[in-house]
Amino acid sequence: MASLLGENPGFDFLQQCCHDDPALQIVIKKLVAKFPQWGIAIVNGVLLKWNAKVK
Repeated sequence: MASLLGENPGFDFLQQCCHDDPALQIVIKKLVAKFPQWGIAIVNGVLLKWNAKVK
């Protein structure tokens, strides 16, 4: 649903889902790659928040 609407489901929700199921981790990885403006990334299997300031 988040992929269709582009709405950020929240870091805590994604982090919980990431640990629940390896298949969900793949989906979440694609989702955060599609929406970098959310400031969330997966690095070495770990979900991270990041803030990038572009001038």
